[in-house]
Amino acid sequence: EDLVCFRDIRPGAPHHYLVVPVEHMGNCKTLKPEHIPVVKRMMEVGKSVLQRNNFSDLNDIRMGFHWPPFCSISHLHLHVLAPASQLGFLSRLIYRINSYWFIT
Repeated sequence: EDLVCFRDIRPGAPHHYLVVPVEHMGNCKTLKPEHIPVVKRMMEVGKSVLQRNNFSDLNDIRMGFHWPPFCSISHLHLHVLAPASQLGFLSRLIYRINSYWFIT
């Protein structure tokens, strides 16, 4: 009802989904403490979508947000990538854990 999930048009991994709130929210820089439940729900939906698509190793996933100005759209969206162990060279850079441009 409050979130949608779809495949990324430029996948960085065999499974690459975006979880997006239906209600407009800015980027991750605009998040406040009251948004914690929404972000947790986004992560739950991401894991659920992976499991429904026959991916069960939840220890081999990467989830996060691109940090402005490195986001292509100004609507909050969570990247869900799996298996993280199969990220290619460029994807390992783009979706690098807690880098200057991608936060988990």
